[in-house]
Amino acid sequence: MVNTSISSVQVIKKSQGIACSQSDLLAVEEPLEIRLGFGGLIDRKEKSISVTMRTPGQDLELAIGFLFTEGIINATHQVLSVRHCEHVKPEEHGNVIRVELQPEVEFDLSKLDRHFYTTSSCGVCGKTSIEAVHTTCGIILTANKVSENIIHQSPDKLREAQRVFEYTGGLHAAGLFSIDTGNLLLMREDVGRHNAVDKLIGALLNDENIKVEQTFILVSGRASFELVQKVVMAKIPIMAAVGAPSSLAADLAGKTGLTLLGFVRNESFNIYCGNERIEN
Repeated sequence: MVNTSISSVQVIKKSQGIACSQSDLLAVEEPLEIRLGFGGLIDRKEKSISVTMRTPGQDLELAIGFLFTEGIINATHQVLSVRHCEHVKPEEHGNVIRVELQPEVEFDLSKLDRHFYTTSSCGVCGKTSIEAVHTTCGIILTANKVSENIIHQSPDKLREAQRVFEYTGGLHAAGLFSIDTGNLLLMREDVGRHNAVDKLIGALLNDENIKVEQTFILVSGRASFELVQKVVMAKIPIMAAVGAPSSLAADLAGKTGLTLLGFVRNESFNIYCGNERIEN
């Protein structure tokens, strides 16, 4: 089976003044267009709502997770079907997803207006306004407590599960852990940290056995405002990051009751919000 997440290239490696040719592995990055089908079954409408650079794999989960975290759907039963488009240009094959909403699903078309702006977390991301995101995330989270030892163990468990990263060193990861046992429940990788989270949330929405209030999420990079927004939308009560959060991320975490941890590595971490959920 061909692994579409990894590409082999030839490189010139120089070490101690000696150059040699050798093969290297890179994480694949390709665009994914998400198209939305909506309206009556007879008079269906289509709108392209997003183009994101991602690592191929779990594309259906990525599309569903994106629609959920953007507030376009609030449950998977609102989706009639999701599939790769077949009738596209050759260069688009495998890179276009169409999500069909149930005919009765109504939503605000203004949510699909892509007022793009550049961010340091993922290149170009769409939000009509920060105020709209705050409104969408009007959720107050509750959860059980988690021991700091379980938090300390999670980066190693996430790294052990990162198969593509092991070969390429070029992917972000998001892992969902049990608060009680510290077991890794779900893990997704992607060149974009926001895509990894969307893939994980898409998988979570399809798993009825996971009780989200008894979990926490760990991301391999930093905690941006957009990632915090996605985690809150999924009602995951605790978010940990190997890197630092931004000021806006911490602000949103505080307003929604999210426990936010940063610099989770080397047996230490910083608590930015929600200290009451962390046990010694």
